[in-house]
Amino acid sequence: MLINAVHEYLALRRSAGFGLRSDGLQLKSFAAFSAARDQPYVSSDLAIEWASAAPSTSQRAHRLGAVIRFARHVRAEDRRHHVPPPMFGPDRSPRPTPYILTRDQICQLIETVGRLRYSTVRATYRTLFALLACTGLRVSEAIRLRVDGITPDGLVIRATKFRKSRLVPLHDTARAGLERYLRQRRPSALLDDHVFVSRRRKPLQPTAVDKAFRTAVTRMGLPHGRGHTRPTPHSLRHAFAVRALLTCPDGRDAITRHMVALSTYLGHSHVAYTYWYLEAVPDLMQDIANQTERLAMGGRP
Repeated sequence: MLINAVHEYLALRRSAGFGLRSDGLQLKSFAAFSAARDQPYVSSDLAIEWASAAPSTSQRAHRLGAVIRFARHVRAEDRRHHVPPPMFGPDRSPRPTPYILTRDQICQLIETVGRLRYSTVRATYRTLFALLACTGLRVSEAIRLRVDGITPDGLVIRATKFRKSRLVPLHDTARAGLERYLRQRRPSALLDDHVFVSRRRKPLQPTAVDKAFRTAVTRMGLPHGRGHTRPTPHSLRHAFAVRALLTCPDGRDAITRHMVALSTYLGHSHVAYTYWYLEAVPDLMQDIANQTERLAMGGRP
């Protein structure tokens, strides 16, 4: 039955670190839809009919996209499965243009957020945003960080977005800043010992972090970015990635090693997510254009 193939597919993908929560629900629904029509294989017509039941075009595209990826997998072993055409367009929206904070803006942000009145431990958000800026951590990774995750070798980031753990090296200045903050917040320590805590002595929540960030950037009067993008806490991660790319050495082999190392450091599931920054930032695109022009004129890239 098709549902058995769905379970095997989900188990395989999840073992590789993919959550597939939404896709899993969709595929089980499609398998039940096919079983009700006595169809044991992926049928393009049934897949399109099933996806058409969604209320919007984007939802239809998402539902059909899940079936297309599943069908490609099962068809590799059984040609009786059909891969449906993407009738409703791409199922993934293009990534939004990132807002890249400058070094001066980051320094101003950290100074401003440290003066917010509602922060009981006044250094909490200042230290958090400084850590995001100098390590490129995701907000979720930073607020889940435990004291025992600060090791001599760096930060141990456990069970990340893709259920993988990694070690993030720390510069001496970053380590000193964390240790200074921990001494300040010692009275607010918890039994589970999260590094960053709220005024209620509980781990910070993403909504609270977002509120503190928005309050600070509003006071700073930061302008909108390209396409009217607004800065978010994730902009600190974007800024780190771009700074790392701008320091990339010349040479094809060196660039390849640099990109793979940065992708691993950021915890990306695929190096393509790191290459995305090359096309998302004008300065990096200009560098690519200059190198391409030099190559076209007979020079070395």
